[in-house]
Amino acid sequence: MRARLRRLSACAAALVAAALLPSAPAHAESNGGTRVMPLGDSITEGTQVPGGYRIGLWQRFGGGGYRVDFVGSQFNGPGSLGDHDHEGHPGWRIDQIDANIVTWLRNTNPRSVLLHIGTNDILQNYNVSGAPGRLSALVDKITATVPNADVFVATIIPLSNSGQESAARTFNATIPGMVQSKVNAGKRVHLVDMHAALTTADLIDGVHPTAGGYDKMAAKWYDALRAVPGSIGDPSAPTGGRIVGVPSGRCVDVPGATTTNGTQLQLWDCHGGTNQTWTRTSSKQFTVYGTKCLDASGSGTANGTPVVIWDCNGGTNQQWNVNSNGTITSVQSGLCLDASGYGTANGTKLQLWSCTGATNQQWRV
Repeated sequence: MRARLRRLSACAAALVAAALLPSAPAHAESNGGTRVMPLGDSITEGTQVPGGYRIGLWQRFGGGGYRVDFVGSQFNGPGSLGDHDHEGHPGWRIDQIDANIVTWLRNTNPRSVLLHIGTNDILQNYNVSGAPGRLSALVDKITATVPNADVFVATIIPLSNSGQESAARTFNATIPGMVQSKVNAGKRVHLVDMHAALTTADLIDGVHPTAGGYDKMAAKWYDALRAVPGSIGDPSAPTGGRIVGVPSGRCVDVPGATTTNGTQLQLWDCHGGTNQTWTRTSSKQFTVYGTKCLDASGSGTANGTPVVIWDCNGGTNQQWNVNSNGTITSVQSGLCLDASGYGTANGTKLQLWSCTGATNQQWRV
């Protein structure tokens, strides 16, 4: 009986382990841009919020004019994430990443590597005192395999459990010195203090970030990458694209291709015309025709305020945040870009409305 129970337990453990491992990618996506490998565990994969920090990071790349190609053997995230490739492995420790890293690097040859690993060493209480040495050896293996890559090594984010957080802080305290030793040896290694970017209030389950927490990670990675010339290539001049309503599949459209100030925008079948071509600028504007901006009419901040075109003037009513949950919010009011009355038909007017989480406030940019 005991032998049978042991066999059953082993089978159950194998099934659990298989469930925790990420599935094989459907296919690799490439836009020919600068190759960046997001590398780590479930926090890289995006557990709880599929896509994780990669969503906000991808949006920042686009907004800044950077052409980046995420690389890795794994594949997941929402449709609004333009490139789903990554190397995030739920449940994996440093030693497990180390055992596979050379193959992954040789397959993809990244220009930059974003490394966030060590959380599972803490959670599994796996020879925690040896974790700093394992991390150092992993970084050495990365720099030896892709010596021309910039390697960004992050401290691990906070943990809600006080004992595990104490161990995480002890582990994190070793990372700056380790990184500096690599720099002194001429290696292209950079420290990213990710622990300082989040608090336990940013965690959804005590381990993984909320959508807002993941976006804080995205901002931290983006700032670190931009601080190292060439790590994500050079920004290009902004190019235009479409803003598409998620439930309708229709485009944000200037009716009749008019250029008249105050014209309220609408949904319309996408056709690629200049009246549906929007450019996201570094000033958080969406421009059309080169001179007109997406505008909250009359600087309105109330529900139902029409969203119109107007000469670009730099006002906050012409500034917009593109969020990881698919919403586009006015910087001035915090209200969402909204398809009136949950409409999906041609001619549905666009307005500002309190953010509700409904699909008529979700957009693909």
